[in-house]
Amino acid sequence: MLAIEPRHLSSTDMQTGSQAGNRFAAVDLGSNSFRMEIGRFEHGDFRRIEYIKETVRQGAGLDADRNLTPQAMQLGWDCLARFGERLAGFNPSEVRAVATQTLREARNRDDFLLRANELLGFPINVISGREEGRLIYQGVAYMLPESQERRLVIDIGGRSTELILGLGTTPRVMESFRVGCTAWSKRFFPDGQFTKRAFEVAEIAAMAVMDEAFEAYHPDNWDIAYGSAGTVSAIDGILLASGWHDGAITQKGLDWLQERLIAAQSVERLRMAGLREERKTIIAGGVSILRAVFKLLGIKSLTSALGSLRHGLIYDLLGGSDSAGDQRVRSVRRLASTFQVDSAHGERVAHVATSLFSSIMGHTDIQPANGRNEQLRCVRKLQWAAQLHEIGRHISHSDYHRHGAYILENSDAVGFSLPEMHRLSVLVMGHRGRLRKVESALGDDGLVMQLMALRLAVILCHARRDPDLEGMTFQRAGPQVLRLAFRPGWAAAYPQSAHLLREEVCEWQKTSWSLEISIA
Repeated sequence: MLAIEPRHLSSTDMQTGSQAGNRFAAVDLGSNSFRMEIGRFEHGDFRRIEYIKETVRQGAGLDADRNLTPQAMQLGWDCLARFGERLAGFNPSEVRAVATQTLREARNRDDFLLRANELLGFPINVISGREEGRLIYQGVAYMLPESQERRLVIDIGGRSTELILGLGTTPRVMESFRVGCTAWSKRFFPDGQFTKRAFEVAEIAAMAVMDEAFEAYHPDNWDIAYGSAGTVSAIDGILLASGWHDGAITQKGLDWLQERLIAAQSVERLRMAGLREERKTIIAGGVSILRAVFKLLGIKSLTSALGSLRHGLIYDLLGGSDSAGDQRVRSVRRLASTFQVDSAHGERVAHVATSLFSSIMGHTDIQPANGRNEQLRCVRKLQWAAQLHEIGRHISHSDYHRHGAYILENSDAVGFSLPEMHRLSVLVMGHRGRLRKVESALGDDGLVMQLMALRLAVILCHARRDPDLEGMTFQRAGPQVLRLAFRPGWAAAYPQSAHLLREEVCEWQKTSWSLEISIA
């Protein structure tokens, strides 16, 4: 008999990170550098064991069609192979790897990731700009003393800049702009030549892209500004080594640095204390962007923070109060509210779908590769897809599954990686109608189980009330055969449901999977 559990998963089941292993690793595939940090959680604090950074410059390896060149992919693979060797023996719950703007843009990212995942030994999630912002803020706050100050956090990467407002440890406003030190250096200082005019044009262009940030990030909305990671750290190091440092980066310091770059005239002639060799070719782009941010947001001083994206990843692994799981729940609720989803019906379908899925996963040899934790993640994603399966109704009643899939595929939902949003999109697209439209995804056994559970739940809840499932069983009857059975008299009591289930059997017969229905 199928046991229907309470509708909401427990917080214990929802938690994927664990402190039991006491060892964690974060991998950040940035546009300029790939970074890996390994450490242990001891006595309430994270202690770094090892930090590896390799300048890969993948952001400079995008061609005119936004495809990664073979050379750029090979450099990335070589680096990840070295990272993977170091991570041998780690458990899936101890490692989190993400990729940012370059792979968000790359049209052939799936080709790169297929090999990259294999070499690293762990899945690499391409995250949205807002999710990147959340993790950056989380990492910065994690490394700062506890405070309820209103914080502005700035991170200038190779191909994007993240601006985040938060209170204490909680991020509130997150935006990502396609402005980065590698892209800007390549565009405005293409031959490594530094001129006053080039800096003026680069600064104006950066302000034009980020102009919309002025209102949300106005100085009245924050108390202190922090800079995270690469560009800010590099500029801070130069100013400190040159005697310009009084505890923070200031406008005067930036003016002096730009003058020094213009005086040097080119990358080849550039000699500055504190400037690392690998930063020379991209420092001009970074300076012009930071000057634009200073001017746009009225920043008087910027404090270089120790925390970064990888520390935000570690904080998630430690199960921080604002971890990805919590953020995803909030994002799902926000999407449901924005598109006026019938939340009661979404919860009803989610309740039945997750119960069906849990039942069949307990009676089949098809198990997720990473065991129970991975199964719980599959349940959670199915739950979210069910809660949002009618999100497209806000646009149209006839093809709402297609509209819903489009919304999810293109939503920048905090807490979710792009592949996760794609999976939700596929489930919503396939929850009704012909299966042919999601045929390319039916080679994933786990997704097939989720999809079948969701489609059956939608049918069983078609009357928009809790279905009568007493005596129902759902189990495996063959390698790719699932059987749903009901108690005697159920079909006579619910003839419309029985009719819809028979039609569902016919639809699955067009695939390599079979659904059998036993209705007396």
